[in-house]
Amino acid sequence: MNLFADIRGLVIDALNAMTSDGVLPEGLSFDNVAVEPPRDAAHGDMATNAAMVLAKPAKMKPRDIADVLAGKLAADDRIELAEVAGPGFLNLRLDARVWTGLVSGILGEATYGQSSMGAGQKVNVEYVSANPTGPLHVGHTRGAVFGDALASLLEYAGHDVTREYYINDGGAQVDVLARSVYLRYLEAHGQEVAFEDGTYPGDYLVPVGQALKDKVGDAYVDKGEQYWLAEIREFATEAMLDLIREDLAMLGVKMDVFFSEKSLYGTGRIEDALAALESKGLIYEGVLEPPKGKKPEDWEPREQTLFKSTEHGDDVDRPVKKSDGNWTYFAPDIAYHFDKVERGFDALIDVFGADHGGYVKRMKAAVSALSDGRVPLDVKLTQLVKLYKNGEPFKMSKRAGTFVTLRDLVEQVGADVTRFVMLTRKNDAPLDFDFDKVLEQSRENPVFYVQYAHARVRSVLRKAAEQGIVLTDTPKIEDEAEAAVAKKLAEWPRLVEIAARTHEPHRIAFYLYELASDFHGLWNRGNDKPELRFLQDGNNDSSAAKIALPRAVAVVISSGLGILGITPAEEMR
Repeated sequence: MNLFADIRGLVIDALNAMTSDGVLPEGLSFDNVAVEPPRDAAHGDMATNAAMVLAKPAKMKPRDIADVLAGKLAADDRIELAEVAGPGFLNLRLDARVWTGLVSGILGEATYGQSSMGAGQKVNVEYVSANPTGPLHVGHTRGAVFGDALASLLEYAGHDVTREYYINDGGAQVDVLARSVYLRYLEAHGQEVAFEDGTYPGDYLVPVGQALKDKVGDAYVDKGEQYWLAEIREFATEAMLDLIREDLAMLGVKMDVFFSEKSLYGTGRIEDALAALESKGLIYEGVLEPPKGKKPEDWEPREQTLFKSTEHGDDVDRPVKKSDGNWTYFAPDIAYHFDKVERGFDALIDVFGADHGGYVKRMKAAVSALSDGRVPLDVKLTQLVKLYKNGEPFKMSKRAGTFVTLRDLVEQVGADVTRFVMLTRKNDAPLDFDFDKVLEQSRENPVFYVQYAHARVRSVLRKAAEQGIVLTDTPKIEDEAEAAVAKKLAEWPRLVEIAARTHEPHRIAFYLYELASDFHGLWNRGNDKPELRFLQDGNNDSSAAKIALPRAVAVVISSGLGILGITPAEEMR
């Protein structure tokens, strides 16, 4: 049930009839015809741009098209008024019965808002993918929430989604982790150790060092690195992944796949990916120009193996093998995305931190080349999060060494609050996380405001049950405030599809806040107009009809919060 899609269908039918009548020429495309909420609610319930987008290809004046279209639409019993405005916009006002029917439909359809738009398309969403060298920090938290909400949104819109974490366990940072764990291992044996530059000093490695001692005893004490590095590297990586999984679980995030970078080395998978590019004439031996701007003093031209990424939209070609024969860091990433393409995904989404902005074009070029342009890659960058308390930048515990952890954040405010706040800004905009504001109970706190709306409905339903009111799915919508809420509910399926199409889950959070605002406005209006109160004293039938609208609000808020990974509040405490 999608009222905007239904009315758009009515518009398309009318345009087809106008074509049959000879008003419009044959062969026009109606793909760009839209039906949307008007910018000003006073102009009506919906507006269509049909006359404006068809005027040029039809070689007609917009108003001439709009006048005829208005007459066609007005003949439908769902349209109370079709009015031409300005140069040819068409504003529509719907019959009051449409809104009562909408609310009844929401209450009778458990899947209201869900879409089949995705048509089962297989989408891989890779997010978090933090180095397995320590606990997740606040920056990772934003990427985790954004990626998880986006995956849920795409599923809600009919896609087949795989949530994936790429384990960066193939680089030198994991050797640094192993050496840091070895120092904690020696410490567990009573030795004094010094953490120098190039090691991880965080206290989170203390239990890992103890666990290693419990496993191997003193087998590695005072032994050379060549004796223990490989074993401790594997042990430490697994310990960190366990820690990361625990952190993600606190946030309500569960991955379908953990993919190891290390599995690409020595297995021929990097070679296979580059062979696929070479077969397309995209690998060559060459010398890159020096970096733009000031040339580094130690720069010298070296021949190396290059990927012709400029043929797929990149600014410069990219090295995949150094002059010494070792892979660049880009090579395994190409192989990893080749693996995704080979697994049959129809679309790929990577969620990166803002510091990976320079990596976007080359990665898109690689996927485009590997899939012959068949598989789109969308890279979403998440900007920084700044923490504040009492109006000042806020630092919490330093058990991680130098950064604030996801665990610290969730323990302070809870997973639901953390998730909602992380989605109150578009992913590529910086976000301020103010501990005072996210916990206050006011309209200025969107988490509270949305949850309070749901809790208010649940409170009404509990009281209705106590009074023996038998619920009905047939609402009573008599006031403009009630109609405003119903109209906002009508936008939900359309909003879901827009958010899914643009990969912008923050739109869900924004919509829920707007819906909550309309609902609270209706609630407060009942203070002045007793006939708008949901519970009508001494009239159970009227109460049942009045309660239908807030029940529909709760359905949509619950669905929206579900997409965001948040549990709807039953009551506020």
